[in-house]
Amino acid sequence: MKITWLGHSAFRIETNAAKILIDPFLTHNPSFAGQDIKQVASDITHILLTHGHGDHVGDTISLARETGAVVLANADLAAWLGSKGVERVEMGNTGGTVSLGSFTATFTNALHSSAQITEDGVSHSLGNPNGLMLHFDDEASLLHMGDTDIFSDMALLNELHQPDIGIVPIGDRFTMGGAVAALACRRYFNFKTAIPCHYGTFPIIDQTPEKFVSGMEGSKTQVKTPKQGETLSI
Repeated sequence: MKITWLGHSAFRIETNAAKILIDPFLTHNPSFAGQDIKQVASDITHILLTHGHGDHVGDTISLARETGAVVLANADLAAWLGSKGVERVEMGNTGGTVSLGSFTATFTNALHSSAQITEDGVSHSLGNPNGLMLHFDDEASLLHMGDTDIFSDMALLNELHQPDIGIVPIGDRFTMGGAVAALACRRYFNFKTAIPCHYGTFPIIDQTPEKFVSGMEGSKTQVKTPKQGETLSI
C-alpha cells in the first residue's frame, strides 16, 4: 500500500486494485501548494469523504466529473453531491459498511460537525461527521478518523475492526490536539502505524506534530510524519 499525504486531511491511497482520494481538499489548501492536482488525481477509482465541511469535500465535484470516480459519503452529503451533478455516488451512514470492489468502507463515529454555508448565509446540514474504516482484500486495514475528539467507544472500534493503520487528526481547536490524540491511540487502539494530519494548514491550528510525536514516545506504534506530497510504502 502506498499512502501519500496531500496536506490537511487529504490522502491518496494506492493498492493493486484501487486508487483512492480521501477528503480531497486541494485547490484552496495552502499545504497542497507545489503539488500537481492532475498527477494526484491520475487514475483515481474512488473518492471517500468523512464529512461535509469545505476543507474536506474540497475538489470532489470537479474531480468526480473529470475522472468518473465513485464517490462515497454519508447519505445527506451524497444526496447533495448528486444534486451538484456527481453521477457515481455510494451512500451510507454511521455503522454501515459499503462494498467497493477490492475493499469495504465502514462509516465510524466521529465527534465533530458537518455543514456548509451557502451564498445567502444559511447553514445547511450535510449529515453526521464520520471516520472511515477501510478493509482491503490483500492490504493492511486503515482507519481515517475524520475530524474528531477522543471518545471511549474508540475501544469498541478497535475491537470490531482492529485497524493496522490510523490516520489521526491532531491540530487542536477543531479536533483533538496532539497530546489527546496520542492518548486516544495508546489507550484505545493497537495501530502498527499512525499518521497525524489536520495540522499546519492554517495559522489557528497547531503547526507541527510535535505534541503527538512526544505523546506517542515509548508506544509500540510507529509514528510516520510525512511531508506534504510524500509517499509512504506500508
